[in-house]
Amino acid sequence: MTGTSPLEPFGARLRRAMDERGPLCVGIDPHASLLAEWGLNDDVAGLEKFSRTVVEAVAGRVAVLKPQSAFFERFGSRGVAVLETAVREAREAGALVVMDAKRGDIGSTMAAYAESFLRPGAPLFSDALTVSPYLGYGSLKPAVELARESGAGLFVLALTSNPEGGEVQHAVRADGRSVAATMLAHLAAENAGQEPLGSFGAVVGATLGDLSSYDLAVNGPLLAPGIGAQGATPADLPRVFGDAVGNVVPNVSRGVLRHGPDVTALRAAADRFAEEIRAAVASA
Repeated sequence: MTGTSPLEPFGARLRRAMDERGPLCVGIDPHASLLAEWGLNDDVAGLEKFSRTVVEAVAGRVAVLKPQSAFFERFGSRGVAVLETAVREAREAGALVVMDAKRGDIGSTMAAYAESFLRPGAPLFSDALTVSPYLGYGSLKPAVELARESGAGLFVLALTSNPEGGEVQHAVRADGRSVAATMLAHLAAENAGQEPLGSFGAVVGATLGDLSSYDLAVNGPLLAPGIGAQGATPADLPRVFGDAVGNVVPNVSRGVLRHGPDVTALRAAADRFAEEIRAAVASA
């Protein structure tokens, strides 16, 4: 964030942004179909127009922007260059950027992924990165260490909204604890003693219904996809997240993006979701 030391922990910067702007996260997901809805070609020029418009519309008013790297990577190096610009301009406008890349590997390869997104000065340096722990939570160690060093954060896939995720995440270990619960426990340990909020969060789908059997109190943020087009509403948040709702960062993508390319309409949609989310959290 402009004017903020990169060494200030992500959790502290996120807490402040959520308190000042509301907890809304807007995705930057330039699907080919969405580019077409905007009247743009499915090419690098269309990608650049799309991403610049979203950043112009909402980066100065929402807490978090979350570009999905795959939709940029599919255009090769020119698409990645557009992503670099979007990240830089979003951060300059005051938004925190969560890179949705879901990286996960072992050893030096995981370290290289971390360097790509979490090392200050890297072209794709982001405030936080989504990561997959399903090569074992310990495989994330290079990313955890670099995030701590740089003041960045991680969002670890824990309870995702896709139906296929259950076969791994709900699997029960020999100790009787599910894989998802194990990931949440690791995050709670990473965030122990951190104030006002830890920097290591979980991805937990807002469409999953009652999650009272899971301990979501990890002292870190909960990135919650599923609001809007996937069927969840801001009013669902207290029921899904319970006492942890104050740390939820609800993600809305298509629910905002479908109002483009008109900048005023994009802003109005983001403001509407932000207010509904703020009211739902306040009522919990």
